[in-house]
Amino acid sequence: MTEDKLHFGQHVFICMNQRDDGRECCAEKGAHAAQQHMKARVKELGLSRSGEVRVNQAGCLGRCEEGPVIVIYPQGTWYTYVDNHDIDEIIDAHLVGGKIVERLKI
Repeated sequence: MTEDKLHFGQHVFICMNQRDDGRECCAEKGAHAAQQHMKARVKELGLSRSGEVRVNQAGCLGRCEEGPVIVIYPQGTWYTYVDNHDIDEIIDAHLVGGKIVERLKI
């Protein structure tokens, strides 16, 4: 599929994995709240209406020990975050401004 035929300009996947065996997982590190915050903020900025950005929940992305984790396509950029300030920085810099947030990149 060529880039001009992508349905979304950027597709964000937030790991929501929940493990029951005691190993680290993104769900225990605030992933649900982060996903809700990001989705609401993207909508508030009008990015979801235009089809520019889609924010989705994801199952295990295989990097929970580095998490919580987000991956943004088509760039394939992986991030971690601590709080909504970090989520806002990813939205403002990467999704809106097209610049990688180096301090949060994994």
